[in-house]
Formats: sequence, structure tokens, C-alpha cells
Amino acid sequence: MKFYDCSTAPNPRRARMFIAEKGLEIESQDISIAKGEQLSDAFKAVNPQAMVPVLVTDDGTVLTENLGIAGYLEALQPEPPLMGRTPEEKGLVLMWNAIVEQQGGVPIAEALRNTHPAFENRAIPGPVGYAQVPELATRGLDRTDRFFELLEERLQVSPFLATDGFTLADITAFVFVEFARVIKKRIPEENAASQAWHAAIKARPSAQL
Repeated sequence: MKFYDCSTAPNPRRARMFIAEKGLEIESQDISIAKGEQLSDAFKAVNPQAMVPVLVTDDGTVLTENLGIAGYLEALQPEPPLMGRTPEEKGLVLMWNAIVEQQGGVPIAEALRNTHPAFENRAIPGPVGYAQVPELATRGLDRTDRFFELLEERLQVSPFLATDGFTLADITAFVFVEFARVIKKRIPEENAASQAWHAAIKARPSAQL
């Protein structure tokens, strides 16, 4: 297998943490978004959508989305389970992963990509250039605050997002919470449950990668 990574971007970090939690060692290649390497002909030959992460399996199958990569690796290496054991848990993990992507990942990306000079005419990832829309950044900042409220509400009644154990949903939420620093957002100090959850995941070896 071969894993196409980017050390500075959140979505590749999600896959990198998942791989580490599974105890897998996979050949990797860093693709620098800052240098525009994802737009090179060489990389687009791997993924025409010009986005990372990408996992190429031993039989040559190209997996380009976190959920696809996680689903493949979970089937390949079931232990430890990161996508639930029972039908109910599997549903909850996918549900919370989707909630975090839409309520956390999207607004953080909107706030960053519609303001930062590095993303001028690159407001949406992929091969097509899109202009920045400042109004989307304003909305993204507000939605990020609401995302932190949603996390706190959930974590006050559950030690982890989806189940009583660490799962893919927690990886996704943790990475986006960490990445929110690029738009100067942090877990509010008074959100004690979220702070404890974040500290516990931060201490895991996979979070150091």
C-alpha cells in the first residue's frame, strides 16, 4: 500500500491517526499543498481531483476519501475497532462523523479558505479555482462557535462522541478542533467536558503524528 499525506492539512491527519491507531505501517509520500504539489501532473495521475489523502491498496485500488480509507482499513484490520462493533455503534460512528464534518469541518474550511491570501482563487479544494467569498468566512466563524457548543453538549453526557469508546468520530472531531487554530478559534475554557476529552486524545501516540 501507499499513503499520500500532507503534514500540514487536517484531512490527511485524520487518515494518519487512523492508520496509527490500527498499528499499521504503510509507505507514505508527503504532498505539499503549500507548494501546490497536489496540482502537479504526477499527483493528478494518482488522484485527478487533486486532493489528499489518498490510499492506494496492494491491488491498485485508489481510495481518495477519509471514510473510504477508514472503511477499507477497518475491514483489513478489525482490531482495535474504530467504527463500532454492533450495528447500533456502527450507525452512531458514521452519524457523528458526518455531523462533525458538516458542522465543524465545513465552517472551519469556509472561514480559512475565504480569507487567507494563500487560497486566493483556491477557495474550494480540487482542480478548479474558485474565488473567495468573504461572507462565507463570516458565517464559518459563527458556525464554528456553534460547533464547539454542540461538542460540549454531547461530551457532557458521553466520554466520547459516538460510543463509550474512542472511534473514527473522535479522530475527526479532534483534528478539526486542533485545526481551528488557523481561524483563531479554540475550545472555550469553560467547556470542561470538551477540554477533558481533547486532553485525553492529545495524549494518545497517534495524536503526536
